Amino acid sequence: MGRDSSRDRLMKLLDPVVVGEGLDLEDVTVTPAGKRRVLRVIVDRDGGASLDDIADVSRAISAALDADDVMGGTPYMLEVTSPGVDRPLTEPRHWRRAAGRLVKAELGDGTEAEGRVLVADDSGVELDVSGTPRRFDFKDLTRGRVQVEFRRLDDADDGDDGEEG
Repeated sequence: MGRDSSRDRLMKLLDPVVVGEGLDLEDVTVTPAGKRRVLRVIVDRDGGASLDDIADVSRAISAALDADDVMGGTPYMLEVTSPGVDRPLTEPRHWRRAAGRLVKAELGDGTEAEGRVLVADDSGVELDVSGTPRRFDFKDLTRGRVQVEFRRLDDADDGDDGEEG
């Protein structure tokens, strides 16, 4: 109960701070690290968060934490970051931000669909599945994951193998 209560208090304190900086608060975690703790705050926005955005919101978060006792007296290190590629797609905004990316979607019936995100709105997502657009309502999805894609350099060069002729 203490951990959830602490996380809830942190989310309640930090959400308006992060939103005030034009970002979304995605998650907050506190993990032990020796004699101190690491407070990791994950933020994002449409188009992604720049390093300047992260620096600005980090200062605002630090000021809010200094003005509140939510972290108690134990020393902690603040880490503000954007989500990694392995973050599950669980909210409509996550799917919207994955436009153009290849994703694997887990459906509520236990099946999966893999395709490129064409468009996402407040009620669902449209994927290009093997060349065919398919619409999935969010109520029918459990989550999705962006798939890491690797392209060979010569694929990116439209077939130019780099050899001179």
